[in-house]
Amino acid sequence: MITPDEAELCYPHLGNYSCRRIVRPHSVYVLLYIILSSISVLTVTLNLLVIIAISHFKKLHSPTNFLLLSLAVSDFCVGFIFIFDILLLDNCWYLSAGWCMFHVVLSIIVPTASTGSIVLISIDRYIAVCDPLHYPTKVTVNRANISVVLCWFCSALYTLGLLENIKHPGGFNSCIGECMPLMHPVVIILDIFLTLIFPAIVIIILYVRVFVVAVSQARAMLSHVAVVKLQGSVKVNKSELKAARVLGVVVVVFLLCYTPAYLVSSLYGTLSTFYFVKCLYYFNSLLNPMIYVFFYPWFRKCVKYILSLQILKSGSSQHTVKRESC
Repeated sequence: MITPDEAELCYPHLGNYSCRRIVRPHSVYVLLYIILSSISVLTVTLNLLVIIAISHFKKLHSPTNFLLLSLAVSDFCVGFIFIFDILLLDNCWYLSAGWCMFHVVLSIIVPTASTGSIVLISIDRYIAVCDPLHYPTKVTVNRANISVVLCWFCSALYTLGLLENIKHPGGFNSCIGECMPLMHPVVIILDIFLTLIFPAIVIIILYVRVFVVAVSQARAMLSHVAVVKLQGSVKVNKSELKAARVLGVVVVVFLLCYTPAYLVSSLYGTLSTFYFVKCLYYFNSLLNPMIYVFFYPWFRKCVKYILSLQILKSGSSQHTVKRESC
């Protein structure tokens, strides 16, 4: 018969070698599983729609949209990572040490690549708004694709060098049933700087510059300073500024969702608190495609086209879609 103390262990038959589990009422577990599973499914589904839309429709094959595709891929992966975190609701890991390491590595590579994609998108918008005449030559599809590949490669390389227990899965666990990354305190501080503080500074500086240019252009248009010859470029800048505003919303949501998780992890908060902010951290991946749905008519049009299975028709990739940068 299992005693109350043994009921709080992940592996009761191992006694003190087992990690302690978080005991919650059954109704709370059911509610959490339903909510978190729904978030996971929605995250995977919505980001899959973004991936299909940009990949399938050739009219959307622009440098900015390929950077957005990278962000959607990372958000899509987050939906699967979330499944592992649902398994950790009671603070117990019941899968093998190899799967634990896979989860840990993926949970660092994907958010790091997501942050890198956000930075690349910010740079893209900065060049498009602040240097529109040279944008077509500076930012090409090939350069965007190379940037995306380098972003993911550096994220993987960074993650492999970050973890101390990568070569010995489960060898440094304090108890059986634990699945946590092992990092030196100095490395944790360095990680916070490289994956949050530094990217946030770069993003904020770029968007402040974009905002200043947007305001100056608006004033110039209102005071009729713009020369007639520049009307064409001003029209282009309007669409670029619209894209910059939408991506500005993406960046703000990104910072609001990611900052609490990094602050709590650096301060070694309690597990329950950390789990809440970790969910907020992953919830950002669900919000991104929802932002596109609300702000971009072309995305809603693509979704209808995909869900009606019209993309299976011959020549559907050439379907006319309003070509806007995301």
